[in-house]
Amino acid sequence: MDDEIFLQLKAFFPQVSLTEQEAHHFKSLWSVKTFNQYDLITEAGSVERYFYFVLEGVQAIYILNEKGEKVVLGFSYSGSPSGVFDSFIAQSPSLTFLEALKPSKMLAITLSNYQSLFENYPDFHKWGHQFFQDILFGRLYREVELLTLTAEQRYVAFMQRCPEELKVIPQKYLASYLNMKPETFSRLRASVMY
Repeated sequence: MDDEIFLQLKAFFPQVSLTEQEAHHFKSLWSVKTFNQYDLITEAGSVERYFYFVLEGVQAIYILNEKGEKVVLGFSYSGSPSGVFDSFIAQSPSLTFLEALKPSKMLAITLSNYQSLFENYPDFHKWGHQFFQDILFGRLYREVELLTLTAEQRYVAFMQRCPEELKVIPQKYLASYLNMKPETFSRLRASVMY
């Protein structure tokens, strides 16, 4: 892992201080994984083997509805975590799919190495507390948006907060995430200023 990649990864763990020796060990726990566009990273029914940190690319996590259509639950992108966290932590079959929407390069850590971070470095408990709190609050906020905002309000709120790389992914994924038909998303994209 070169210094630039390490700095990106280290920025994801701001609560964690590492000595030079600890940093060397920390770097050794991660491996680089690359995926082509539309590769399935994790398939429903399989157990998630890694916790990922995204260096490049965009991924979508989704389920299939009764019609076999993708229902997008969320995205990951450069600088964010990725993976199917519940399957990874519980080592149980995933209920969701994780797909690369753009060619992706990610750092991956196995469960045993992930757990060793918490066992060997107390600062990781602070990080873990904040990380899972952020996920919980983010999910609650998303549910409130889906239940209380109009399609136009959901579109505007998402476009104002999403990073540029999400704005260029296939429209059908964004429409699904925002719980609207692709035609509605297309109409809003053409007519709404945000």
